[in-house]
Amino acid sequence: MSNSGSQIDIGASTGSPGTADRSNAFDRGQRDPALKDPAPNDPGPVDPATGQTCASPLCRTIYSVVNIPEVTIDDLASFRPTSPSLTGEPAGFGVVGMPANVVAAGSEQLIPGNLLGWDVVVRFRPAAYVFAYGDGSTQRVTTGGATWEQLGQAQFTPTATSHVYRERGTYPVSVTVQYAAAVDFGTGWRPVQGYVSATTGGYDVRVVEVKTALVDRTCVENPSGPGC
Repeated sequence: MSNSGSQIDIGASTGSPGTADRSNAFDRGQRDPALKDPAPNDPGPVDPATGQTCASPLCRTIYSVVNIPEVTIDDLASFRPTSPSLTGEPAGFGVVGMPANVVAAGSEQLIPGNLLGWDVVVRFRPAAYVFAYGDGSTQRVTTGGATWEQLGQAQFTPTATSHVYRERGTYPVSVTVQYAAAVDFGTGWRPVQGYVSATTGGYDVRVVEVKTALVDRTCVENPSGPGC
C-alpha cells in the first residue's frame, strides 16, 4: 500500500479460501461494491496490524472478507432441509423372494437466514440416501432410485434401491437423506464439512407369498376355483 497524500493505491493477489482478490478494488478510498457490510451486531473486522477493531471505513472494507467466520455443521442446527419423499412399487406390498422397488427423492434447497451474526444463504444438496427396509437391512446409495417404468425395466426386477424380503410380514421402510451443505455470506459458496440429515418414514410394505396352480378356467370364469 502506498500513500502519495492525494491517492491511496492497494494491490493484492488471489489468496486462499476466505480471502478475496482486491487488485484495483479501491481507488481514492472508494469501496468495492462486491463486499458486504458487517451485520448490525457485529463489532466489525479487525485490523491485523493492530489487533483492534477497524476504526476507518477503508480498514473495515479491506478486512471484512478476512473476518468472515468459519462455519461447522453444528452451526447449521437452525437450518433444516425438508424431508424427502418416499414411495415404492408395487405400492404398499411385495412378494417373498422378489425385489420390491423403493423410491425416494430429495432436492437442492436454498435457505436464507442469519448465522453467527451474519446474513447468509445456506445451500443443501442431496449427497447420499440411506434406506432402512424394516427387516434389519440398510443400504446407502447416491441415488434415490427410479420406477421400473422410468428405468425401462419389467416389474419385480432388481434396481439400485430395491430389496428382497425373505419372509412374509409387514415392514416399516424409511429413508434418510444426507445433505451436503455450503454457505454464502455474499462472497461466494463455502463448503461445510459433514452432513445434515432429514428422514422420512411411514411407508409400510406388506410382503406376501405367491403360489401358482394350473386351472382350467380363470377366476373371472370360475370365481370359486383354486386360488380365487
